[in-house]
Amino acid sequence: MRKTLTAAALMLSCVSAAQANPANTMSNFSYDYTEVRIGMSPLTYGAGFSKSIHPNAHLTGHVDSEFENDWDIALGVGFHAPINNWADLTGELKARNIKNRDRFDETVGKTGMEVNLGVRQWLGPQLEVGAKIGHVNVHRIEETFGSVYGRFHATELFSVGAEGRINDVYGDQIMLTTRFKY
Repeated sequence: MRKTLTAAALMLSCVSAAQANPANTMSNFSYDYTEVRIGMSPLTYGAGFSKSIHPNAHLTGHVDSEFENDWDIALGVGFHAPINNWADLTGELKARNIKNRDRFDETVGKTGMEVNLGVRQWLGPQLEVGAKIGHVNVHRIEETFGSVYGRFHATELFSVGAEGRINDVYGDQIMLTTRFKY
């Protein structure tokens, strides 16, 4: 619990620091999108969204499932602040509900919290890369997870990507994603 509170305090301090300097309030990325994704090994299907609620904050959520009476659902709030002209620092605090036959095989799943910090970086006009590290605390299970990804922005409103997840709910997994900006 202390780790979650410490991480939440760190995220809030980063948001206040980003807002203290008015020149740094413009983000380098859009945080208004819907996403459809497929995970491999194990095969999962999922969807996600993000919606800006402030120049440096957004709502976010996702749902993933193998469609074998399991799920991973998250809903929360995040912040984003520019590091420089090509990179953003991100963080999220989410409530998660997980039902997974390997860990939580109950009818309603188990609810807990996730906190994460990440970075998004432009490598060129259409190529984005990023990484995230986080901590999940759900019903006596505390785990650290991470991910790295690359995303190709084919147009201003459409992008495709690949993400490697490490130690997440479904274990180590490769995700193929399609994102639609609105």
